Amino acid sequence: MSRRLPPLVAFFRRLGPGLITGAADDDPSGIATYSQAGARFGTELLWTVVLTLPLMTAIQSICARIGRVTGQGLAANMRRVLPGWAAYGIVLLLFIANTVNIGANIAAMGAAVRLVTGGNAAVFAIGLAAGSLLLQVFTPYHRYVDVLKWLTLSLFAYVGVVFTVQIDWAAAARDALWPQLDWSREAVITVVAVFGTTISPYLFFWQSAQEVEEETLAGAAPLKKDPRPARRELDRIAFDTYVGMGFSNLIAFFIMLTTASTLHVAGITEISTSAQAAEALRPIAGDFAFLLFSLGIVGAGLLALPVLAGSAAYALGELRGWRVGLERKPQNAPAFYGVIALAYGLGLLMLFSPLDPIQALFWSAVLNGVIAVPLMAATLIVASSRRRMGDFTAPLGLRLLGWVATGVMATAVVLMFVFQTQA
Repeated sequence: MSRRLPPLVAFFRRLGPGLITGAADDDPSGIATYSQAGARFGTELLWTVVLTLPLMTAIQSICARIGRVTGQGLAANMRRVLPGWAAYGIVLLLFIANTVNIGANIAAMGAAVRLVTGGNAAVFAIGLAAGSLLLQVFTPYHRYVDVLKWLTLSLFAYVGVVFTVQIDWAAAARDALWPQLDWSREAVITVVAVFGTTISPYLFFWQSAQEVEEETLAGAAPLKKDPRPARRELDRIAFDTYVGMGFSNLIAFFIMLTTASTLHVAGITEISTSAQAAEALRPIAGDFAFLLFSLGIVGAGLLALPVLAGSAAYALGELRGWRVGLERKPQNAPAFYGVIALAYGLGLLMLFSPLDPIQALFWSAVLNGVIAVPLMAATLIVASSRRRMGDFTAPLGLRLLGWVATGVMATAVVLMFVFQTQA
């Protein structure tokens, strides 16, 4: 007789690719963006996190559906609807943007550990990156996925921080539900940055690839070939994605709210990195809030690094027809794991390069925005194609929301370029 699992454990086990994908969106670079928004504009931009939730959920649900229905990742499907040069161009830009983000996240993790313990930030950064890489390469997916799921709990540190500071909940609720924007150059660029940070291309590739990993691990066929479990599987994907994206935006909301209620109120409006936000928080909110914020940076980085490196490897591997998958041993998928190692290595090199990390992150956001628009359009074309999806094309409402998300991202990219040319 099998023992019944406690409700919380049973709930947690129902979650998978959607939860990990959503949590990975709150990486140290994202934490820095949300901190900047809160520090500079207070609670006035909380509405951006609310607005992006349905858009983000729609596009990630579609990506997950594509993986489970076709048995192939997003890149493998994308090459069917885009010219080869366009598909390779998107994946090349994805690799560059992901590598820059890996470098920025490694640096932020090292800086956060140094703030808490003292010592050399570069040594901490190298150690954390090496540990993350070794774990990703030598731990099979069926075990590694549990590590990633438990790492998502580290983001609850940002929920804890909120309860250590004084919050004007009435103002927060008003600004979350009723958009406030002065349309200054700085405000618009910050809104664009929040949108670009929240709806990121690497998440599209990762979640679709993880659905394929889960399918292979279970010994199941793609829904297009075996439609019998379709209702159960599509319901699972919807639940997992709604919870994952809701969790992602909840954490983003709390980060913005915390910095708005502390740094902005104290007149500290210039924040460049997540570690700088943690350091500025200490004299205002106290040691405990500082510690929670810093530990959250490390946990978020450990979760995001494998997603950033892995999504690039899945995308390139699927285009090239390589053997891909974290369940495979390194000797059975050398090119796939080689791309992962290269992404980590180039990211580490950024620690010792003359590149300005803040400028690098800005251009990474620009690249992500440029990539996102054609990628989202291609994803929606695949999701609407009976040839690719059979009887499981995305519902009309989901597709319409996906096209709205694509339009929002296109507008964000145009605004970013317009305001930069006016600088």
